[in-house]
Amino acid sequence: MTVPATGRLRVAGATLHYEVRGQGPLLLLIPGGAGDAASYDGVADVLAADWTVASYDARGMSRSPLDDPGAEQHVASHADDAYRLIELLSPGAPARVAGCSSGAIVALHLLTTHPDRVERVVAHEPPVVEVLPDAAEHRAMLARVQDTFRREGLMPAVAEFAAALRRPGGAEPAGPAESAAPAELPPGAAARAERTMANLPYFLGRIVPAFMAYAPDVDRLAALAGRLVLAAGDESRGELPYRPAACLAVRFGTELVHFPGGHTGLSTHPAAFAELLRKTLAG
Repeated sequence: MTVPATGRLRVAGATLHYEVRGQGPLLLLIPGGAGDAASYDGVADVLAADWTVASYDARGMSRSPLDDPGAEQHVASHADDAYRLIELLSPGAPARVAGCSSGAIVALHLLTTHPDRVERVVAHEPPVVEVLPDAAEHRAMLARVQDTFRREGLMPAVAEFAAALRRPGGAEPAGPAESAAPAELPPGAAARAERTMANLPYFLGRIVPAFMAYAPDVDRLAALAGRLVLAAGDESRGELPYRPAACLAVRFGTELVHFPGGHTGLSTHPAAFAELLRKTLAG
């Protein structure tokens, strides 16, 4: 794996850690869940053959501290962070953007607010449940998860949230934490796992409720659908994170591109995921 160049960018209310590999037009990779820039380590080198690949730790995650650790989070602020990185790293040309999970929500908002700075977006399973006909059920679920978090603590809430994401009768999907203990992993992977675990309270307590309450500008997205690729995991059909992408693809009359693996296919099938992402971004 290529060792990336790193940098820090001051934004409103936070300082972002970012990593850059390769050369050529900019490709910005937006992490999701409790992950950070390292979420894309398994695919970045493949993509860096064609683009300058930048990934980063979202505000409040890992190495991107908030000025106010208790600050409320908003999709618009996270999308503005992505915009600022594009302005820094590609001031004269629009970028390609890919995001997974909550990072895909950021990518959708970025497209609607700064379409002149975005050439193409791949949004893999953005959990924008507000576009679904049964959105009220999911609002109630999120409220229950937050109540469990307050009353019983982190891990019972994580288990309840994970159970709500899986399809009826299906196996439990991979959660936002690493499955292996840090001591069982190589040093780099162990450090990533430790950061992911440390990010979980912030992710579940502030990112999940804010991001899954977000309602995208569907009419604006429809007008920009020629630049948007909605994607989902081939193994996550019927699961909650799959459904919004499928719903929007039907609404826009566009193809839903199926990537290998499930919601976390980026981590479980990195080589195949990278190759399809490269082809999809080249479009």
